Amino acid sequence: MSKLITLCILGLSLVARAAEPPPNFVLILSDDQDWNGLSAQMHPDMPNSKSDFYRTPNLEKFAAQAMRFSSGYAPAPVCSPTRISLQTGRNPAALRWTKAAPAEDGHKLIEAENRKSIRPDETTIAEVLNRAGYATAHYGKWHLGGGGPAQHGYDESDGDTGNRDADRFVDPNPVDIFGMTERAGIFMEKQSKAGKPFYVQMSYHALHVPENALKATREFYDKQTPGKMHRDPARAAITTDLDTGVGKLLAGIERLGLTGRTYVVYMGDNGGGGGGGGAGKGDARPLRAGKGGVWEGGIRVPFIVRGPGIKADSWCHQPVVGYDLFPTFCRLAGVKEKLPADLEGGDLSPLFTGAATPVKRPREELVFHFPHYQGDTPHSAIRLGDYKLLEFYETGERVLFNLKTDLAERNDIAKTNPEIAADLGKRLKTYLSAVNAAMPKPNPDYKPGEEPVRKKGGKGGKGRNPKASGQ
Repeated sequence: MSKLITLCILGLSLVARAAEPPPNFVLILSDDQDWNGLSAQMHPDMPNSKSDFYRTPNLEKFAAQAMRFSSGYAPAPVCSPTRISLQTGRNPAALRWTKAAPAEDGHKLIEAENRKSIRPDETTIAEVLNRAGYATAHYGKWHLGGGGPAQHGYDESDGDTGNRDADRFVDPNPVDIFGMTERAGIFMEKQSKAGKPFYVQMSYHALHVPENALKATREFYDKQTPGKMHRDPARAAITTDLDTGVGKLLAGIERLGLTGRTYVVYMGDNGGGGGGGGAGKGDARPLRAGKGGVWEGGIRVPFIVRGPGIKADSWCHQPVVGYDLFPTFCRLAGVKEKLPADLEGGDLSPLFTGAATPVKRPREELVFHFPHYQGDTPHSAIRLGDYKLLEFYETGERVLFNLKTDLAERNDIAKTNPEIAADLGKRLKTYLSAVNAAMPKPNPDYKPGEEPVRKKGGKGGKGRNPKASGQ
């Protein structure tokens, strides 16, 4: 009889578990935000991993309820390659989509070719979740062409938007922060009433067009003492306005009673700033360089996850990357269909419960490929364990860093660790060849005296000159 009772209890438990509704997912993507661009620390032992000027009280509260990933990476150092990677779960190098802005002619190398539009045959996370019974929505900056989100699995969206579509929104709705948030709230309420799980991607335009920030927020920062790392009052104001929008979004989830079964991810699309040295001796910033380069400042971003089973105010120091979210969401959603064979991300859900096991990806190394002129000359990087190697295609130079002891990438150890450098260089070459990555080529018409002035973003960037930057 006791065995029968035990079996009945077990059976009822399994039935109850099977009856649990699948979780909801909300992915919040900021634009051009530094790893230390929040007032919430991104590393527990690094005071300078939070801003010394910007104030983000809602994200501070959110981080205290969540798990912070100190080694969270955007797939690319610029925006649209990260966005296509998030949609498809693949590395931008494999997608041959590594830059948003046009190439600049006249340099020593011809930048790698690039495409600008998502293809109909590319499977998105929205399509997979949609087939699994999820309602899907995308609000804000799409920047992937292809007819917009509606053609790629999204039930609701703002259409085929790009960089400039939010420029017209000023106080009281700077760069459409609050409009986006309101539309998402209406969508979530609609799905909640229908008893349907949802996936929402909030691709905020901020921190773009900081001059559009709320006047009251800007006036507040004009009266504050600038920090050593961050000092621009306009950028500070739009950061705080974004934080306010995120706070309203999270309050909406709470109001609907969905917090306990909703995973919320906050991450940046690439690093902030742009080009140059950074994190040199005497520099208060924790990371080197910024947007447009695969130094840590260009790719390491805020990466915070809250959801069922995730311990509040917890940390994970394993390297994770944006394209890990595709298989993670599918695993948590209980997706039954076979996922695309070319997925490159790994399931992060074991980490959410505190597991220390490495993320299982098709390849153990992380590769960041940027064969363009912007924050630097064309270059790529590979990270394996604590080591990171960068290769520069103009000169063939390789530099190696131990990120555990040198997160600022100040001390090149390639010459004292030739075997590690050689192994990582070989792995990098093997990967780029295996995925048929687009590569820069020698410019037969190159004239050194006529090389264009390199800009800090957009078309070209400040080239790598260790002597000039004091590195």
